[in-house]
Amino acid sequence: MQVQLASKFVNELPADPEKENGIRQVYHSCYSIVFPKKPSNPKLIHANTIVANLLGIATSNLDTEEFVSLFSGEKTYPNAQPFAMCYAGHQFGNWAGQLGDGRAINLMEVTHDGKDFTLQLKGAGPTPYSRNADGLAVLRSSIREYLCAEAMHHLGIPTTRSLSLLLTGDEVLRDVMYDGNPAYEKGAIVCRVAPSFIRFGNFELFAARQDHENLKRLADFTIRHYFQSIKKTGKEKYIQFFEAVSKSTLEMILHWQRVGFVHGVMNTDNMSIHGLTIDYGPYGWMDDYNPAWTPNTTDKQHRRYRFENQPQIGLWNLYQLANALYPLIEETQPLEAILDTYTKAYDSNYLQMMQSKLGFQTNNEDDRNIIQELIVLLQEIATDMTIFFRNLSVVLKNDTPETAFKKIEFAFYNANDCNENIALKWHNWFTKYSDRLQLENVSDAERSNAMNQVNPKYVLRNYMAQLCIDAAEKGDYTLLNELYELLQNPYQEQPEYEKWYAKRPDWAKDKIGCSMLSCSS
Repeated sequence: MQVQLASKFVNELPADPEKENGIRQVYHSCYSIVFPKKPSNPKLIHANTIVANLLGIATSNLDTEEFVSLFSGEKTYPNAQPFAMCYAGHQFGNWAGQLGDGRAINLMEVTHDGKDFTLQLKGAGPTPYSRNADGLAVLRSSIREYLCAEAMHHLGIPTTRSLSLLLTGDEVLRDVMYDGNPAYEKGAIVCRVAPSFIRFGNFELFAARQDHENLKRLADFTIRHYFQSIKKTGKEKYIQFFEAVSKSTLEMILHWQRVGFVHGVMNTDNMSIHGLTIDYGPYGWMDDYNPAWTPNTTDKQHRRYRFENQPQIGLWNLYQLANALYPLIEETQPLEAILDTYTKAYDSNYLQMMQSKLGFQTNNEDDRNIIQELIVLLQEIATDMTIFFRNLSVVLKNDTPETAFKKIEFAFYNANDCNENIALKWHNWFTKYSDRLQLENVSDAERSNAMNQVNPKYVLRNYMAQLCIDAAEKGDYTLLNELYELLQNPYQEQPEYEKWYAKRPDWAKDKIGCSMLSCSS
């Protein structure tokens, strides 16, 4: 197997001079050279041919011993220098200091067809940043990461990608619910792919330590390789860099809100400067529409990272990045202007996004009211977000409110909860919706088709992932393969997979792994 190495990060940025792989504070360095822990009996579970082709890896290589050896960390690609990045971050709103790649090792940087990629193994062993942890990952969390990254990509959401999923052959001790009941689980490794894994926290670390020399080196490197459209020099290029990151972060979060995705851990060390969704831990798609929902048990009390708060957290995180870049700019006004633009842009873009979900291709002054009334109404009775918006596309302009209501009733988790008062509210809303559709010039078929391009039919619900995990832990990967195929076409009807167009089953409502999850992996 051959790839074209790039090795820009390790060649152009300062390395940790300490060679021992011991937990420590690392100063004046962007990374530490770290080699993966050798697994005892690696086995390939799944490989992604699409991503392999992006990297220049032939499909014929994917079932070879060489591929398994390389992407399990058993061997290192010739002349590659695996490394773990050093960064800091704010976690749940609090400064956490140095963090770094605690269970991720960047295996190598490659280039193909003029594009740069970093291939990273998650769960490949300890690094200097493991903070007394083992640096390993388990099959449970690895399946969730592997499938979710690909699900997000095919939904049209900026994300890291998944190349491979392997078992290590080793047992890993984990306390799933942090309740003092640890148990051994199967160890696994995901190879995830991105242009780079540089985060807000990489800049925060140098700024916090007042290491402005390396802050500048990192910023210049990042702009030079990943923001080549920026031609300005001096402080202007850092302002443009921050503006670009702000725009891509906004775009990413708008997509999250569009499909009902909740990240669960929007710490600044989990925010990509590329505007990619990274670090899939306790994520989830909303089943019944609940803006206050978070999938993260750690966040259960304060719900900082709840669905409705994600746009504001994105802004808060950008404030932290602005503070980190300030020493390179030494002016607050341009940074504040960009942050102010984020708020205004989100408001207008959110309106456009919701209009598209409702099938409105023109603007009307009453659209905001229709949208707000719907958001309130979706919470009056437990209503599945994905199913509601997908079924809404079959409502016709001339449907009566009663007919329209019957077409979306399947989205209710318990139709018996729909009393006369709630039914009347739905009747009134559909009356307004029907009147609004009369203002559209497109046909019902054209509108339905457009709505189905933004309202997915299939998403990776937590109960689906858990069923896959339960089977995989018994050595059955049939469901893993099925979900992988399903999630490649989330906007298509796929009648052969119609069983997955379903609400969360009752048994999954409170089951571990199917509702809220911990960060344990």
